[in-house]
Formats: sequence, structure tokens, C-alpha cells
Amino acid sequence: MFVVDEVVRFTYRLRPGAAAQAALSAEWGRCRWLWNEAVHQQKTGRNPTFCKLSRLLTEARARFAWLREGSQVAQQQTLRTYALALQHSYKVKGRGRPAVKRLRNSLPSLEYTVRGFTIRERRLRLAGGITIPVVWSREMPSEPTSVRVYQDSLGHWYASFVVRRAVEAAPTVDKTIGVDWGVTVTATTSDPAYDLPYLGHRKRCAAELARVQRRMSRRRRPRGNPPSKGYLRAKRQAAELHKKAARQNTHDARQWAKRVVDDHSLIAVEDFTPKFLARSTMARKAADAAIGAARRELIDRGMRAGRKVVLVPPAYTTMTCSQCGTRAKERLGLGVRIFRCGDCGHTACRDRNAARAILATVERDRAGADDVRHVITSLRAGGYARSEPEIPRL
Repeated sequence: MFVVDEVVRFTYRLRPGAAAQAALSAEWGRCRWLWNEAVHQQKTGRNPTFCKLSRLLTEARARFAWLREGSQVAQQQTLRTYALALQHSYKVKGRGRPAVKRLRNSLPSLEYTVRGFTIRERRLRLAGGITIPVVWSREMPSEPTSVRVYQDSLGHWYASFVVRRAVEAAPTVDKTIGVDWGVTVTATTSDPAYDLPYLGHRKRCAAELARVQRRMSRRRRPRGNPPSKGYLRAKRQAAELHKKAARQNTHDARQWAKRVVDDHSLIAVEDFTPKFLARSTMARKAADAAIGAARRELIDRGMRAGRKVVLVPPAYTTMTCSQCGTRAKERLGLGVRIFRCGDCGHTACRDRNAARAILATVERDRAGADDVRHVITSLRAGGYARSEPEIPRL
């Protein structure tokens, strides 16, 4: 077993006072103004690269005194983040351009490099004379190279440090597994012992959440009037319920992904995008299942452990027999939960058969590097064959 270094984030709770909160809010207001100016540059067709935005920042700081009061490091990092988001939007099909950040629906988020922060006497000191106590829940393995200070929907402030840590590679194993995503069962695998059931954390608090949301509706004032204290209190209670369910889903996904990665060297994952479920009748249950969070956690943990993770397109996986590779002639409806092969007579659970078909797709074509790959397959004479070369995904 050998030791490797990995770059990770360590997040800690902050306890800023009234003066520190006011300073952070003012800094966020300046950075938000710069972000919106960059969006305006893009909409007017001026192709705002990071170099052009940096020159505009220098001119703006020379012109406005209120902008010079803020940290140049945080402002530059805001423009760098915008430039990366804009560049990513051109590469990813269907991804929209960066949008305007409005005060009413955007949460503060500030980034600092090593030039903009220090840790002294176990307190975080940011550029501009902002000092914030930190709840050190665990020790950092190394000196941080950057930090992101942000606020969540409950008004809590956090600091996310980028650090390096030494980790031991996962033990050598020879087991393989296929993963199929669903709503009734969040993750159905080729081995029933590693299934991730639908836990329904949001469903358990649905009645309480509905009661709080009705209270918000009753206390909502007409447009143009400031919200009442009762409305803000009910809004905070709803945010607490949402955050509690999200944390429970994240915890369960991490525990499940750790079990799968520790025991398997090859992980075949259905390349499923649950976004379309938000426009269907299964939207609420799909959101509660948190398929996307479990998928990201499995891929990230598998990559860090050095496992071979392969993404397989979901097309025809439900219609394909995992034993003989024969594809059914008719598409199976959602009400049909048992798969029956007309050629070999194989009978299995619909999702279990799909997971085993996903695994068979990868096992019968093992070529590829040890990273996340996108395998595109076609069916030939009852078997699996590659129709396109592998395309690295990550």
C-alpha cells in the first residue's frame, strides 16, 4: 500500500461578530457589482477574458473610492471565477452563460488566495482588517493555499480551506460491480448487498415543512413592503428543514459510496442525468432520493481511491438481457418491474438486470485507462462491441 497526496477542502464554521458580518456583506456587495459588470460586458459582445476584466478592474478601482476600500484579492478571484464559468459554458452543451447575481436571491461567497488571508491565534484574518473566530472541529493536515468564505441559506458563515493531505491507496481487490439509478431504489447494484435504498428523509418532514410554508404564505406582505419578523422566522424554519434533509442524504451517500469503493476495483456506473425527472410526476421523490449527489460522491471517491470507474450510457440497458446480451424488441413500461428474456428465458428484477447489463458492458471490453470513461456500446450477434472510442469524462 502506498501513500499519495490529494487536494481536498476542509470546511469550518465561522462565528463573525456584527462588525465582521457588516464588512463581509460590504465586500460581497463590491464583488457582486464586479460580477454583474462582467455579465454586462459579455452581453454586449465584448468577449470578457480574465485579462480584459483585470484591466477593467484596475480602471474601476482608480475611478471609484468605494471599490478601493475592498480587497483586490477577492475582487480578482471573483472575475477569475466568472471567466472560468464563461469558458466552461462554451465547452459544455446546454450550459447557460453566467447570469446576473441579484441581491434578493444570491448568497455571499468570497474567495481569497494566500495573499488575502492569514491564520493567527486560531482566527481567520482576511484582507481589509476582517478578523473572524473559527470553530476548529478538526486539525488541518497542511497549510491552506486558498479559502472560500460563504454564507448559507440559514445565515451561517463557513470557511472552506484548500489543503493537501496524504492518503493511503485503497487495498487491492478483484471484485466488480454495476450500478443502476432509480427512484424506488436510489441505487440498484449487481450485488444486492450494496443497494442504496430510498430513505425518504424529505418525506418524513413533509408535513412539518408544509405547515411552515403555509405560515409563510399567511405572513407574506404585498410586493414592495419589507417582510415581517414572523415571515422571516417561518422562512428560516423551512430552510432548516431543507438543510437537515440534504445533510442526511449527503451522509448516507458518503457511507454507501465508501462501502462500494472499498470492496470493488471496477465500478460500472450508469451515466444517468436526473435533471429531466424535475419535469415529471416523479419530481418530488427524485429530489428526495438525491441521485445526483450519490452519483457524484461515488465517482469522486472512486477516483481518489484509484479505482476504475466507467460511465455507461443508459440507452437500452433496461431492455438488454444481462445473461445472453439479447435486446428486447419492445420497450418496457415503468409498471413492468420483472425482466424476462425471450431467448434464454432469464428472469430477474428489472433494475437488477440493468445493473448487471451495465457491468457486462464494461467487463467484455476492458480496454481503457484507470480513470472515469464514457463507454458507448452497440449490440452485435448477442454480444457487446464498441462503436466509438472512449472519451475521458473527468
